[in-house]
Amino acid sequence: MVKLKPLANRLVIKRSTAKTTKGGILLPDTAQEKPKEGQVIACGPGKMNDDGKLEPMCVKIGDVVLFSSYAGTEFQDENEDYLILTEDEVLCVKSA
Repeated sequence: MVKLKPLANRLVIKRSTAKTTKGGILLPDTAQEKPKEGQVIACGPGKMNDDGKLEPMCVKIGDVVLFSSYAGTEFQDENEDYLILTEDEVLCVKSA
């Protein structure tokens, strides 16, 4: 597990793993599109508004979120793919 503390309205997302096809074929990483969903593993405190008040985050640790293909900054740690993005880049939260 990565120990990061995001600042402001940023999130650390653990990208979901790629799934096999219906026929059971697992495509190599270079031939498949990266998943556009992941689980929130760390949240910042929120963003300061123009009045100097802290606006709390809408997402929380453990939420599964969807984001666009080119959102955030990717990094890899311990062979896991992570993404740092702002709350504004999150498109929606998947319901359970």
